[in-house]
Amino acid sequence: MQAATRFTALALALSAAFSAPHATAQNATPAAEVKHVLASPGFKTAAATLDKEHGRIVEDGIKLAEIPAPPLHEAARAKVYEQMFRDAGLADVKIDEEGNVLGIRKGAKDDGKFVVVSAHMDTVFPPETDVKVKREGTKLHGPGIGDDTMSLSVLLGFIRAMNAGHIKTRDDILFVGTVGEEGPGDLRGVRYLFTKGQYKDKIKSFFSVESGGVDSVTNGGVGSKRYHVTFKGPGGHSYGAFGLVNPMYALGQAATEFSRLQVPASPKTTYSIGLIGGGTSVNSIPVSGWMDVDMRSESPGELKRMEDRLLKVVQEAADGENVARSIREGKITVDAKLIGDRPGGMTAPDTPLFQTAKAAIEAGGYKFSNHSSSTDSNIAMSLGIPALTIGRSGQGKGGRAHSLDEWIDVEKEPMVKAMTTSLSIVLATAGLEQDGK
Repeated sequence: MQAATRFTALALALSAAFSAPHATAQNATPAAEVKHVLASPGFKTAAATLDKEHGRIVEDGIKLAEIPAPPLHEAARAKVYEQMFRDAGLADVKIDEEGNVLGIRKGAKDDGKFVVVSAHMDTVFPPETDVKVKREGTKLHGPGIGDDTMSLSVLLGFIRAMNAGHIKTRDDILFVGTVGEEGPGDLRGVRYLFTKGQYKDKIKSFFSVESGGVDSVTNGGVGSKRYHVTFKGPGGHSYGAFGLVNPMYALGQAATEFSRLQVPASPKTTYSIGLIGGGTSVNSIPVSGWMDVDMRSESPGELKRMEDRLLKVVQEAADGENVARSIREGKITVDAKLIGDRPGGMTAPDTPLFQTAKAAIEAGGYKFSNHSSSTDSNIAMSLGIPALTIGRSGQGKGGRAHSLDEWIDVEKEPMVKAMTTSLSIVLATAGLEQDGK
């Protein structure tokens, strides 16, 4: 059986299964909204369009992946993506002041509120990285191809599929390609969207589309704090000035004490010293030494406890070194600079958004699960705005994220099924007003 025939059969089966009359907007449950979407002629056309355009979606993803988008330098990719939004028929397309690419698909309600569907444009790789995508059967290998470049292309597929089905939603949908989701970006794109951009205070719900399997949603935002801690001292000759305070000793003491911090397994809480450096030469007492510390937790309280412990430990290490050795040329000082601050939050399981996603995923034939992670959804969750990060792929269809041999499998049938399910989540949330006209 050809793939298109299989998906037509699937759409017909879903239509038959969910052909009950649609509840009114006032009393519609999340499950009823999902049933209404799956039974609609427009959705069947949209699903068939995703199937038909699978090759184009993959090619668009490759095209975007081969445009470097290193941390804090996404402009070249953004310019191309902006034109892709225009070509897909979105309105009010622009690149905002932070570098996000924005475009609107108008709904019927016109109340000034938006459902956001986003994917991030940045990758973790430096500018000199070879980003040429290599094919191996249905597998694509390339830095950033999975996290999160193919999702940008999937958003374009959603838009074209909705257009083909003549689907009109109740709510306006704001499509966004964000900047700064990865490490040093510190969620700067989505943070700007919610706190400074023209659509701030106008977003009613938020989706981030990521590389994971469609069967599991991220409804918990893992908060994180990152510090660059620098110890400084007078320095001197390792032999001639022996006995003076040494910032490396203070650094080592701080690292040792912090490493002994006990944290709970649940809520999951972690810490790491990821980078360390400093010094002048092997025969010099250093002028400075530094370390970068990453702390994460599902619990804001545990994250605060770790942060407080770190700040106390580094100051005690500086004070201890000033007591242990001579300060005749100056004291050890310490500066703990916050370099990353991702707020945590949660979209509770009893919220309509969560229940909509669960109903759609189970209707798609998947076993639903949920988890916590650190994604663009963190910002919305921290502000109390319902948000989920949803997957776009079949189960086990990628690996080696953030490595040079990152890969995804774009086998047609599981990829189209996953995209169709994700689109049903979006449409059930935005509300299906009319289709197939």
